[in-house]
Amino acid sequence: MGAAGGRPGFYVGLGLALASSAFIGGSFILKKKGLLRLCRRGRARAGQGGHAYLQEWLWWAGLLCMGVGEAANFAAYAFAPATLVTPLGALSVLVSAVLSSTFLNEQLNAHGKIGCILSILGSTVMVIHAPQEEEVSSLESMAEKLKDPGFIVFAVCVLVSSLLLIFVAGPRYGQSNVLVYVLVCSAIGSLSVSCVKGLGIALKELFSGKPVLKEPLGWVLLVCLVICISVQINYLNKALDIFNTSVVTPVYYVLFTTSVMMCSAILFKEWQHMVLDNIIGTISGFLTIVSGIFLLHAFRDMPFTPDLLPLFLQQGRTDLHASWRSADRHQSCQHQPLLPSDDKGSQSAEEEEEEEGESV
Repeated sequence: MGAAGGRPGFYVGLGLALASSAFIGGSFILKKKGLLRLCRRGRARAGQGGHAYLQEWLWWAGLLCMGVGEAANFAAYAFAPATLVTPLGALSVLVSAVLSSTFLNEQLNAHGKIGCILSILGSTVMVIHAPQEEEVSSLESMAEKLKDPGFIVFAVCVLVSSLLLIFVAGPRYGQSNVLVYVLVCSAIGSLSVSCVKGLGIALKELFSGKPVLKEPLGWVLLVCLVICISVQINYLNKALDIFNTSVVTPVYYVLFTTSVMMCSAILFKEWQHMVLDNIIGTISGFLTIVSGIFLLHAFRDMPFTPDLLPLFLQQGRTDLHASWRSADRHQSCQHQPLLPSDDKGSQSAEEEEEEEGESV
């Protein structure tokens, strides 16, 4: 086992990450319920530029849940490895899908249910094999890690590649390739998670009575976090405006989580002391979550009908129905005579004589 067998702080971070997914997933349902109530009342919709939702208490309850969820997610990075906290964010999608089918009467097809099961299984595997990151208990140790040559090279590569995507690839391929703007969000997002991790450590020191506000690193991390989040929001909105949400969401989740795992492995040395079975378990759990999210989003609007079954199953289904119909038309074998009747026998003899006469 990875970090799960270590310090109690790991379980605190795990609990905060799970609570964050529950609150964020539920916030979408509360906001949607509030908007639907306004629509039934004939009020101006948000998509048409209306702001009547500001007078709806359900919408404010959803916003409050969103704030609580984001705060719990922020705090989780201070206790648990980022390689664990970030993939568990996929559970908010699962919570939202399940609650929407229950309270909003939105259909969750067979693909979505299989995707939910895969997400739960993948999250469980990742928790069991979660990596053990190096202990970072102060801003001084965080500053030492930020000076590591490996992380500096990684940060420079992220910034250079993001600038190339924004100014070179964006004008040429941004309107036709979903990877351009999503890659910008994912690469910059890996740096924002590092900033969140450092600010979480600063808050822990602040609550313990240390003079953190006099440390310049905390303020630098805060400014970098604001810049990174602004860039993420800008280019994520561009991607959502150009491409379908069912395409952007799984692609963004995969690329963002992969970038965060790479950054955490370089900055916090999470994979340095892991044994082979934990490495395989972590990667397998992540890929299982990716498969579940893909099924949940890519086939969300596709109804599951028997026509989607493989051909050999469809053939078997057709043969079975045909046999049932033929059984309904004919009588049971118990009521049929075992020997042919005399009429049938004489009729067959006459037919044979006629055939012999024609041959002659």
